[in-house]
Amino acid sequence: MRLIILNKKALYLILIILLLSIVVPVIVINRIKTEDVFNENLYYQGTKDEKIISFACNIDWGNEYIDDMLQIFKENNIKITFFPTGRWAENNIELLKTIDIEGHEIGNHGYNHLDYDTLSYEKNYEEIEKAHVIIKDIIGKSPIYFAPPSGAYNDYTLEAARDLNYKVILWSIDTIDWRKDSVKEVIIKRVTDKIHNSAIILMHPTNETVKALPEIIDFLFEKKYKIGTISDVIY
Repeated sequence: MRLIILNKKALYLILIILLLSIVVPVIVINRIKTEDVFNENLYYQGTKDEKIISFACNIDWGNEYIDDMLQIFKENNIKITFFPTGRWAENNIELLKTIDIEGHEIGNHGYNHLDYDTLSYEKNYEEIEKAHVIIKDIIGKSPIYFAPPSGAYNDYTLEAARDLNYKVILWSIDTIDWRKDSVKEVIIKRVTDKIHNSAIILMHPTNETVKALPEIIDFLFEKKYKIGTISDVIY
């Protein structure tokens, strides 16, 4: 039997090789897992290279403007996607039913309006699922799109959404209509300056949005864009 004596340099080299053989595969696996979730579940815009866009309206407040928005959409024969929070839905059952009856798509905005990028997997799952159950009980349909409040998400959000059979929806054009300086003309310009095929345009029920919508719709129709739901822009 031959005894092999290694110096410190050789020992360090062997230890580094062993460590890399363990750590690198773990990093690669985790990266693949994250990219998988990202690619399958997250949409900043639609996937159709066509002149079609979608309106995504997040709701956690602004009830007083929703009827006016619905009337504008009805007059223009437009269906969009509304994303109510669960807490809003359970306090506005009849209004949510009206939105659904008028043919608009209903998504999920989580139960509470939280920063989901700060939540654990379990909390992300709980918030999305709780809103899902409430919305489904009201309209009799299962939402399939989740819009995280403020667009805040982390890997746990994507994983929880995937496990609940949701696609995560963000936006490519933000009206920023919730801000005090967002008057009608500013909202219109934010949309018209950035319009593109398969855009997802984020909005909320506000007074200035109601004022801006007719001109935005006229502009899009003049440019030969169709306006639809999230499902209309995603294959």
